[in-house]
Amino acid sequence: MSPKYIGITALGSYVPKKTLTNNELSHLVDTSDEWIHSHTGIKERHLASENERCSDLAVEAANNLFSNHARNKAEIDGIVVSTATPDYVGFPSTACIIQDKLGLTDIPAFDISAGCTGFIYALEAARGMILSGTMHKVLVFGSEKLSQVVNWEDRNTCVLFGDGAGCVLLEETNDNRIIDCTLHSEGNGAQALVIQNDSHTITMEGRSVYAFAVRAIGDTIVDLLKRNNLSLEDIDWIVPHQANERIIAACAKRYGFNQNTFYMNIERYANTSAASIPIALKEMDEANLLKKGQKIILVGFGAGLTYGGTLIQW
Repeated sequence: MSPKYIGITALGSYVPKKTLTNNELSHLVDTSDEWIHSHTGIKERHLASENERCSDLAVEAANNLFSNHARNKAEIDGIVVSTATPDYVGFPSTACIIQDKLGLTDIPAFDISAGCTGFIYALEAARGMILSGTMHKVLVFGSEKLSQVVNWEDRNTCVLFGDGAGCVLLEETNDNRIIDCTLHSEGNGAQALVIQNDSHTITMEGRSVYAFAVRAIGDTIVDLLKRNNLSLEDIDWIVPHQANERIIAACAKRYGFNQNTFYMNIERYANTSAASIPIALKEMDEANLLKKGQKIILVGFGAGLTYGGTLIQW
């Protein structure tokens, strides 16, 4: 019997129409376009309307997937959603809301909370359930409405985040496949990046998160290469969580990576947490950057503290 491969067969994304540029943001807090762009790589971010919820962003991403790939909703038999900004605190899960809005019934649907690493965790959870036979064709989402948890008076954090959603269809395939995945957490650093219970806004220890991110990205990439007897030259693309352009530059310098291998789109979207990697993949697909046979590393890092990576053959 031939091995069962699990791979991404379709992609979708959505970002709200409203944008907030750095210049516009400078009227809200004491900052400037030059400072934000030079320190983060960000020029603008997309913001959901007051009536748009996390589930709405995800549904738009799913509809984008269905329309562009001519896939039938009825074939979906599982939904896994990574989000730090669910429709409801605690329950019901945003995945169940998405299931209902898509008109799907009687299929498993659940959320994962792993911060900005969430999409990597969700992808691996879905892959494991397909391998076990619990699911077969799974929509895996990263969806965030971070604007609802940003303190718009804190110039150290409000410049960083945006809203958006991305999704992929994960199923058994004959060629493109997930080769390997590595997942980690360091709970002793949990307080470095928190949505506070009292204010319901993000607080961050910038320096410690920066140092963690540089190390987490590098160690994850090196680990996946060693585990699979690969070299950097074997990797066509590295798609990181889009947190800060300086983090990627520092990681590339420390570990000797080619910075041009990293796909970056943070300039247009800012940090969309769990949504950033699937949004980037969709954008790459639209630009015909993803070619059959390419080896791609997805790498996430964020609150928890969590980090991890997925090695894919496209």
